Amino acid sequence: MFFCSYPLTEMAMRSFRQMTPFNLFISLLFIFASVESGQNRTDPERARKENPLKILDKLLKGYDRRSTPHNGKGMATVVITELYIASLGSINTDNMDYTTDTYLRQKWTDPRLASEHLQEPLDLADPKLVQAIWKPEVFFPNAKEGDFQFVTMPNLLIRIHPDGEILYILRLRLKFSCMMELSRYPLDRQVCGMQISSFSKTTRELQLEWTKEKDKKAVSVAKDLRMPQFELEMVKAKNCDNKIHMGNYSCLVAQFHLKRSISFHLIQNYLPSILIVAVSWVSFWMDIESVPGRISLGVITLLAVSNQASGTNVPQTSYVKAIDIWMGTCTAFVFAALVEFTFVNYTWRTRGKLPGIPTGLETQENLMRIQTNGENHQDKTLLSLEMGSPSCENRTSRLLHRAHRWRCMAVGIDELSRAIFPLGFAVFNLSYWLYYLAIVQEDPTEGLSMDILDDVSVMK
Repeated sequence: MFFCSYPLTEMAMRSFRQMTPFNLFISLLFIFASVESGQNRTDPERARKENPLKILDKLLKGYDRRSTPHNGKGMATVVITELYIASLGSINTDNMDYTTDTYLRQKWTDPRLASEHLQEPLDLADPKLVQAIWKPEVFFPNAKEGDFQFVTMPNLLIRIHPDGEILYILRLRLKFSCMMELSRYPLDRQVCGMQISSFSKTTRELQLEWTKEKDKKAVSVAKDLRMPQFELEMVKAKNCDNKIHMGNYSCLVAQFHLKRSISFHLIQNYLPSILIVAVSWVSFWMDIESVPGRISLGVITLLAVSNQASGTNVPQTSYVKAIDIWMGTCTAFVFAALVEFTFVNYTWRTRGKLPGIPTGLETQENLMRIQTNGENHQDKTLLSLEMGSPSCENRTSRLLHRAHRWRCMAVGIDELSRAIFPLGFAVFNLSYWLYYLAIVQEDPTEGLSMDILDDVSVMK
């Protein structure tokens, strides 16, 4: 601001009137140049104060979202991908699928959205903006269902950097298929995959890559992630190429290596069946003539182990599983104990019995007492005829000796079973757990994740 007194203004006006036309032209030109230079100096300041949203609106004028950022430049647009798994659960063995709550992070560079007037990254959560710019056309080949998260607003974020780098974050709830090999159930390990592939752009236009930053993981999992049936051993991020007759499509695979928790099955299946088998051995210490007790114990334990096997909640498959082998063997041991008593009792009561003499009566006095009671008339007549012969005592002693031998064999079978059954079950346990926990350790389903992608390729 200039402050001038009246005499000075009057003097300026007089000097201005006395100027020649040439001097007047030079003065006006100098004034206009000074004003123009002042305006140029204020333009950057105005640009710095300009609204970033208005700058974005200017950039979107004439923007074609149908073309890739590097369309016509002979190079593919590289999309850096990251996954954050917030939850991993509902692993259904019957349907062979699992559900995840996933954050999909994609990052690429679009020179068309670069502007020097943007002084800092611009964060927006506007679904309309997502439709206005180009985005990677990716899909999940092995996904059964998928939902966007809209609580309490659409869960997405677009961050535009001044150099044109774009960060796109999206939250999804997805259900993926997981082809499981259950031959070692419930001592199995599974590998469930999450696949991301380009849908319409080949590798000449779009290239998907996992992030390679040192301080970031390609696939990260929440620290408080817990699953009721499985334990997450490791996560692997791999690249793959989907080659079909229409072209080569870029794809990524995240593999989750899962190990089934054995604690539940130990309490519900293994320990009860071991106790039932051990209870069936009690009959070996019971008296052979305790027929009702031993029969009741054998039948009850057989029904218990059968109910345990049928009541176990296991997936239905066309092949034999590890739990089937365990339950079948336990049932076989209980049934063998019942068969052992049947054989012992048959040997004791038939082979170890004399004609006309009840079981347990082996003296000649008892034999004569039975003859006088009038029972078993046919056997009594035979014995009375023999009593009159000189060889009666030899005949009786031979019969008694043979009966005693068969009874001793029956008792010996019981005594031998007391050691053979526990020893055989212990050997089975050692072989079973050693085979499934130590010998068989490979991941049977690691190669199955690629099969689903091949099926999708055929569909294309």
